[in-house]
Amino acid sequence: MLSNFPQIVKKCLGHLPQDDYPVLDTFKFVSIWLEFVLDQSQTSMRSLFKRLNVTGESVDISTFSKASKHRSPQVFHQLWVELTQQFLKQKKIKSNELQLFPLDSTIVTLTSKLLWHQGVHQVKLFAGLNLFTGIPGGLFLHFGQGHDHKYGDKTIESIPANGVGVMDRGFFSLAQISALQKLNDRYFVLRIRNNVQLKMLDNGNCILGKGGEQIEARVVSFSDLEKKTEFRLVTNLPETGEGGVSPEEIAEFYRWRWSIELLWKFLKMHLKLDRLITKNINGIEIQIYSCLIAYLLLNMVKIPTEFGKSLLDKLRYLQAFMCQKISYVHWFKELVPPG
Repeated sequence: MLSNFPQIVKKCLGHLPQDDYPVLDTFKFVSIWLEFVLDQSQTSMRSLFKRLNVTGESVDISTFSKASKHRSPQVFHQLWVELTQQFLKQKKIKSNELQLFPLDSTIVTLTSKLLWHQGVHQVKLFAGLNLFTGIPGGLFLHFGQGHDHKYGDKTIESIPANGVGVMDRGFFSLAQISALQKLNDRYFVLRIRNNVQLKMLDNGNCILGKGGEQIEARVVSFSDLEKKTEFRLVTNLPETGEGGVSPEEIAEFYRWRWSIELLWKFLKMHLKLDRLITKNINGIEIQIYSCLIAYLLLNMVKIPTEFGKSLLDKLRYLQAFMCQKISYVHWFKELVPPG
């Protein structure tokens, strides 16, 4: 295999204990979750466990379900942090370089009627994507419905230093803009809702809102002639002086917001985030973090250029070699032997 994947697995999973539980140790528990999200041939946990049991792994699905319900997701949180730190070591960020950080939420449907009875039918996952590093950040889960501007504060707080948070109009509120304008060394580009009134000032800025709720800010407008749509963007990026950003550049920043939508698309289409299979909040958090860990692993993996460079190319490359090992659980066990 011409890839650094074995080295990455040894480094990120090698420290996980393999004897802390008599039947389902932490190493195997994490391996099974990563097997589920990475293995393109598996469509359900039942089929996954059927393969494991037939090939000598004695753990059963009920034990795994209980572990997903009761074990702390902290091991997955810590694994995410460690992988992020490893990945960042490969990146050199200039102190004066703006880092685009498009952020948004995505809805993941719940399949369990146990949560429906509690009035929860969906989960909103909030995140941003640092386009320089390629790492998602500001992860936050909200169970239930609600506008983004009410629950996206944690993600907004994760805008990196000298970063530009790029947001769609779901995050728009005058209170939100007021809070964003107070950020130090962090910037934002936010699309304004169509029903918000604007009044042009002599200094080039605009007054947003009416009555007692009004805010002064810089506003940039541009149009999509093909779709016949106007985009009005509010920002705290300076127009003149050192570090000044032109209206054309701000419009281009907003176009990069689509990158976060591509992240959601990849997680749902290829890493099984399209539906949450667990029946409890603890398991939901574990599944989501497993998807994100797998996403980061794929970013770190290197494969021969003749097989492609995209994340999907890497996933297909690993799938070909995984099939020789029965499953990722067997492969990880071979790479990180007990003791």
